[in-house]
Amino acid sequence: MHRLSSKTLDRLASTVRRPAYDPAETRVGIVHLGVGAFHRAHQAVYLDDILASDPQWAIAGASLRRGDMRDALAPQDDLFTVAVRSGEETSLRVVGSLRSIDVVPENPAAILARMVDPAVRIVSLTVTEKGYCHDPATGDLDPDHPDIRADLDDPWRPLSAPGLVAEALRLRRAAGIVPFTVMPCDNLPANGPTVHRIVSQYAGLLDGALGRFVENDVAFAGTMVDRIVPATSADDIAEIGRMIGIEDAWPVVTEPFTQWVIEDRFPTGRPDFGSVGAEMVSDVEPFERMKLRMLNGAHSSLAYLGYLAGYETVSSAMSNPDIERFCHALMTAEVMPTLDISGANLPAYRDALLARFHNPALKHRTWQIAMDGSQKLPQRLLGTIRDRLAAGAPIERLALGVAAWMRYVTGTDELGSAIDVRDPIAERLKAIGTAAGRDAEALTKGYLGLDAVFGRDLRDDDRFETAVRSALAMLLDAGAAATVAVYAAGSR
Repeated sequence: MHRLSSKTLDRLASTVRRPAYDPAETRVGIVHLGVGAFHRAHQAVYLDDILASDPQWAIAGASLRRGDMRDALAPQDDLFTVAVRSGEETSLRVVGSLRSIDVVPENPAAILARMVDPAVRIVSLTVTEKGYCHDPATGDLDPDHPDIRADLDDPWRPLSAPGLVAEALRLRRAAGIVPFTVMPCDNLPANGPTVHRIVSQYAGLLDGALGRFVENDVAFAGTMVDRIVPATSADDIAEIGRMIGIEDAWPVVTEPFTQWVIEDRFPTGRPDFGSVGAEMVSDVEPFERMKLRMLNGAHSSLAYLGYLAGYETVSSAMSNPDIERFCHALMTAEVMPTLDISGANLPAYRDALLARFHNPALKHRTWQIAMDGSQKLPQRLLGTIRDRLAAGAPIERLALGVAAWMRYVTGTDELGSAIDVRDPIAERLKAIGTAAGRDAEALTKGYLGLDAVFGRDLRDDDRFETAVRSALAMLLDAGAAATVAVYAAGSR
């Protein structure tokens, strides 16, 4: 079978949408750190639409860890297929907005050179919560993070996202080139101000003047991004190859829904994001809070409970009426009362989320969503819990989501089999679980002692500790399926 590339576009099946421009005639205007499935199914698609009329906004990508994405896409001229699945229907398009991928550990100078190019006016990021090397409980840079320590020792060859952004800004400043706008696209509360603070703090550790420059003279545009993008499987690759008529080594699969809300803060210019469906706003925080608390909070709770109950995918977990009722009740009774967003129809948004979770065409694994929970919980559940505690309101379902995470990270499932826990502090989580055994009180106190996750306020809050311990005890004694049935009914 022929391989997807610029030379084989004419061999694509007639049903496949192709770039409405010549990718070779575009110019790089955006550097993106963290090229992965989500970026390729989300931001790269918006830019693909823009390039048809404005060719100066192609993307130069960077992988911060591995070269597998580069190795898969380079022989394809960095073209790839996006498969949009809903029910039994699949629509296909080939995206050409990504022009290259550099692998940072192999050659940090190469990506820095791209970031210093005056034609680049935006540096965007999808490096996941853990990629910012920060303390999730405070939102500040973690100066003791191994990647940050390594970059501070050798700042001219940075490997972390804060190190790369700060060094590129330093080089531009030294060369008299105006700074680019930094556009984080990750699930962090107030991601624009948060990443601004992280990079400023890192730069300040290197040089006080550089820190002040980043703080005062560099624009950080906050965003809210939303699209469910499961990991691509071998079956996906084979099926998509059959459908498009040629081989694509790494396509991406996603859902029809997509949303991008962007703070309009680009002093040196930007693409016309609004012309392709993005929402340009002066304040992205209300949209971000709604998505983090409703979609991501419910998604994480569903993932931990679903995995423990034996469900491999989100849609299969949602086939359990108790889990569906739990997600509905979690959002309605405990999350939505913390949101006051002008013009937002929260019940309609909730119903749309539940429908998206039900999409059987997306094989979104609960195990995948469960990754990196120590970094995700503060953004997805704990902020809502703090607001509910401050209001004296019940937190039982939110606490069950936290307890389900605790049960999951012990590393042993309900049948006694090992769980492959992927988390930056996985060894510490396992050690706490091993020491506490099946003692709900000891487990709760052990995990709440992780100040970087829970802060001291939640650790010392008796209402929170009691609610989590009660939920965890039921999970240990009765199992996830029986527990979620009780909490879905609201009898706790």
